[in-house]
Amino acid sequence: ITRIHYGGGGDWYANPSSIPNLLSFLEQQTIIAVDPIEQRAKIGDDVFFSSPYLYMTGHGNIKFSEDEAQILRDHLIRGAFLHADDNYGMDKSFRREIKKVFPDKEWVELPNSHPIFNTYYKFKNGLPKIHKHDNKIPQALAMYHNKRIIALYTLETDLGDGWESDEEHERVTGTKLSPTKRENALKMGTNIIFFALTQ
Repeated sequence: ITRIHYGGGGDWYANPSSIPNLLSFLEQQTIIAVDPIEQRAKIGDDVFFSSPYLYMTGHGNIKFSEDEAQILRDHLIRGAFLHADDNYGMDKSFRREIKKVFPDKEWVELPNSHPIFNTYYKFKNGLPKIHKHDNKIPQALAMYHNKRIIALYTLETDLGDGWESDEEHERVTGTKLSPTKRENALKMGTNIIFFALTQ
């Protein structure tokens, strides 16, 4: 998994223990061979081009240059997968910038019956709610190209917050995350990765 280091001033580095924890869970609970080290790359770096699974999160502003938008577009169309996870506050800028990448595509909300909620673990009610955000129902929004999901946007859930270590979560929020929410977040992250690899 490669975390995108985007410009614009947003905290692309948020939840630093989240991806390593998810990868560790994936290695323990599935037969998927994983590299436990989170990679980080700017759009267009060598690491970026060698990465089939991209992840981005944050609270604030996201900014893609025109060149970055084109590079990201080409990489996703060629077969890469992007998971964008709103950490509360990136929604407006992410929607604006992804329009640079795919001006003619729209987000499609995935129903609870979609395979992404059943591909490894079962989530009969769809995307789990991890963080309250605006107290709205979580949404899994997909962008398609030739019937393949090339980008998934998880909104009003904050899966990355659930992947965080207990110590980091408590340091940032001052509260403990329930074990059930943590487990659900890790299981949903596993489903997303499993689906991306097998769709």
